[in-house]
Amino acid sequence: MIKSRICELLNIKYPILQGGMAWVSTAELAAAVSNAGGLGIIGSAAMTPEILRNEIKKAKELTSKPFGVNLMLMSQQIKELVEVVKNDGVPVVTTGAGNPGIYMEAFHKKGIKVIPVIPSVAFAKRLERGGADALIAEGTESGGHVGELTTMALVPQVVDAVKVPVIAAGGIGDGRGVAASFALGAEGVQIGTRFIVANECTVHENYKEMVIKAGDRDTVITGRKTGHPVRIIENRLAKEFMRLEAGGASVEELEKLGAGKLRSAAVEGDMVFGSVMCGQIAGLVKKRQSSKEIVEEIMSEAEAILKNLQNRVG
Repeated sequence: MIKSRICELLNIKYPILQGGMAWVSTAELAAAVSNAGGLGIIGSAAMTPEILRNEIKKAKELTSKPFGVNLMLMSQQIKELVEVVKNDGVPVVTTGAGNPGIYMEAFHKKGIKVIPVIPSVAFAKRLERGGADALIAEGTESGGHVGELTTMALVPQVVDAVKVPVIAAGGIGDGRGVAASFALGAEGVQIGTRFIVANECTVHENYKEMVIKAGDRDTVITGRKTGHPVRIIENRLAKEFMRLEAGGASVEELEKLGAGKLRSAAVEGDMVFGSVMCGQIAGLVKKRQSSKEIVEEIMSEAEAILKNLQNRVG
């Protein structure tokens, strides 16, 4: 069995975190991943404080294992969401879209581990100094909001720059990705896209089918002009977004086009004008499984690969 500081830090069996995807990562999915031995994460980005509180309560009813909440720091209700997390006994927080520094001390006083998602070495160093317990180095291969560096380039540079454990994310969907991440120096992985098609994921069936049918070149990045680039599966929404960007549309016009489109895809099943966020690894996702089957298959593959590589060294 693969052991790492991440397993010890988070009290989990396997060094796998499930991505905190808005409208996708509900209590049902998070609890299932935690029950499978990983760390399930509730994606709070589209939630009100009351909805998040209910999701945390539901997760506790479905699992006795540790789970986390992802906080998008650009959320208009971030202060209220932080209070819910602090007061409702959540053991782990992952953060994105900003610096969690102003909340770090308050989280730590409650015994909450803080693991920010970072896109660069400079930000990794800054957050380590700020007290981050671990870091998720996320490459541009990932779905949703993305940075510029690839996972292969970003992870080893972050590993060399910090002392806290590093979790690799972006383009990881099977045991080969896990083994490669550990070879780069990571001590855990975060996986999003493959869990979209998990049986316990409550996302619309159309969304799952589109991920399963996706090929290696079916995702594109939209919104670079807005300062918040997003990777989605190419559809009419993506084409319209790129047409407007190429034509010099304003940030306001682009943001208006994208507003509410993730919900349209994830909840309503609109695969034409909905924002179908997923990573480049979608081309490898070809079957529906339970979260337990996904986690155990990935870890079994990774362990076999690492043992085989050991045997090649003479």
